[in-house]
Amino acid sequence: MENRAIDTQRGPVRGRPGKGVKRFGRVNWLGLATLTGREIRRFTNVWTQTLAAPVATALLFMAVFTLALGDQRPDVMGLPFAHFLAPGILMMTVIQNAFANTSSSILVSKVQGSIVDTLMPPLSPSELLTGFVLGGVFRGLFVAAGVAAVLFPLFGILPAHPLWALAFVLVGSALLALMGMITAILAEKFDHMAAITNFVVTPLSFLSGTFYSAAAVPEAFRILLHVNPIFYLIDGMRFGALGVSDSPPALGLAYALLAVFALGALTFRWLRTGYRLKS
Repeated sequence: MENRAIDTQRGPVRGRPGKGVKRFGRVNWLGLATLTGREIRRFTNVWTQTLAAPVATALLFMAVFTLALGDQRPDVMGLPFAHFLAPGILMMTVIQNAFANTSSSILVSKVQGSIVDTLMPPLSPSELLTGFVLGGVFRGLFVAAGVAAVLFPLFGILPAHPLWALAFVLVGSALLALMGMITAILAEKFDHMAAITNFVVTPLSFLSGTFYSAAAVPEAFRILLHVNPIFYLIDGMRFGALGVSDSPPALGLAYALLAVFALGALTFRWLRTGYRLKS
């Protein structure tokens, strides 16, 4: 029994599960489900912060822009400005919450010194990666459903392509969940995470076509806009909700998926080596 316990603890350090762990195939499904469930309970236990607050923020954005501009703002892409704005606000809220879920979970564990409780169980790097990302994806879906349930009926929006909208919510949540993991792994304290949030994540979100069409910006800025993966997430959500977009949705989804795989590979490598986690 003693040798088994030692092997179980060493498993994650070597990048493989420990002996004596019940597995189905090559995956520790019980461990993966436990980690994912923990990440989901983190935000469902405080639903007033993770659902009510994002819905209220989305409503405030809509109220400020529609009331401040009134009828002065012309139609955008042939749509009333409020209709054009709603899908972008929804996606921006989704990705911000997916980012917050993984970044806060890992960084709090690092600061409190309890990250070892996550690294020591017999979970491989891919299982750790999947568990954290799924937590962010579920929070993204949770927020998307809440915001859509309020904004879309309020402005009379009936999703034109709901499956496309769902695909972009899933991919967007996964992408920002990975960005949150990378940020938390790099950060040593909350000030570092705040700096990345304020100077990287927030500008990428706001300067991504949420409040304007790509056709309305200068050519030089339009090139930068099309490099930003968040632009394709917001543009894809607009296509799913309204049936219009600045770029082909298939191209945007492929670009976002490529970004997911790239960040996923980097995060997997850091989890496997224990970069800034085990030291």
